[in-house]
Amino acid sequence: MATELPDAEYRSRLREIRGKLANTDADAAVWFAATSIHYVSGFEHVQTERPVCLAVTDERIEIVVPRLEVERVEEVDRIDAVHHYFDYPQGRPIETVAEMLDGLGADKVAADSDGAPGVMGYEGPALSEFVDVETQSWVSRMRWEKTDAEIDLIRESAKWGNLAHRYLAEYTEPGAHPATVSQRASMEASRAMLDTLGDQFVENVRGDGPAHAGYISAHETALPHGHTPNQWLERGDVLITGAGANVDGYRSELERTMFVGEVSSEQEHYFDLMLEAQDIAIDALGPGVPLSYVDEQVWEFYEEQGITDLAQHHVGHNIGLGGHEPPYIDQGWGGYDQVDDTDTEMQPGQVYTIEPGIYTDGEGYRHSDTIAITEDGIEWLTYYPRDLDSNVITE
Repeated sequence: MATELPDAEYRSRLREIRGKLANTDADAAVWFAATSIHYVSGFEHVQTERPVCLAVTDERIEIVVPRLEVERVEEVDRIDAVHHYFDYPQGRPIETVAEMLDGLGADKVAADSDGAPGVMGYEGPALSEFVDVETQSWVSRMRWEKTDAEIDLIRESAKWGNLAHRYLAEYTEPGAHPATVSQRASMEASRAMLDTLGDQFVENVRGDGPAHAGYISAHETALPHGHTPNQWLERGDVLITGAGANVDGYRSELERTMFVGEVSSEQEHYFDLMLEAQDIAIDALGPGVPLSYVDEQVWEFYEEQGITDLAQHHVGHNIGLGGHEPPYIDQGWGGYDQVDDTDTEMQPGQVYTIEPGIYTDGEGYRHSDTIAITEDGIEWLTYYPRDLDSNVITE
């Protein structure tokens, strides 16, 4: 039962980063993106208008944070020094970053961006006003392939997501409100997860529980990112569910198309088409397979069935610390300007959501499963039943 990324993973990441740094003429590598900072150092924070900046040299790791993060970041023993400003806008975050870099002897840096991103109203000077900056995307690329330890955490996430989804199905019935059903299922799964893991659970959530499950229903299912409607469930409603759990920051994705009480022949028809499209996508997965090929196979099926007008998105995306990560299973991936020729194919360690969807004027149909690419094939990480009978809510 994996619940926390071992320290050896961070040591390995730092070795790789320092190797990349050594191949440049930069004195330090710098990150402003919260997920990259988490990936490199293990320090997790909510990115706000208050910039945070991590710097790595061949010998040290230092960080700039706002005052309110000082005590939290000091608990991360792999960070050698913490610098802070009081707050924004009264503080001067980039100037503080420049002072940190000066202390590190860094006149030139390889950074993920030329200064802090403009989040929640932040506006500030570019980092290049103080030091020479060349851009790099090392961490973004490193995150594509997961290690065995990372996949263990995603596998654990899928386990608790499955439990949350089972609670969701259990509590769903005509007359229930989707919002309260979702809250109840998430609470019960989180309680079970916390009771089971005990002190092995890594605090990585704020306010919410670690496991979640919910759905959109009725007409909102026709919108891939629809909202939870303010209406009580009725017999014949279509549901598109979603469930997962946060395990040391890593996520999985489980979605199902479900029906309340009864299924019309039209609904069964579209469900079967959706399920076949997902089967086609999954059958096409594997190491060395072009990402564009998988999406093309599904699109060919849509063309054969005359339903291309019912498609609204590509087959899926990578997942890990982020809910959506590249690479994307998309027909355009091979021709994407930022993709090297060597990055057009699926590789062992990549973890994908497989979620082709069909959307009529009134309803949507989509399953999503989280699947890892292995050396010789694939591994299903989510495992809730996919067949029609298992996804009908009976009274």
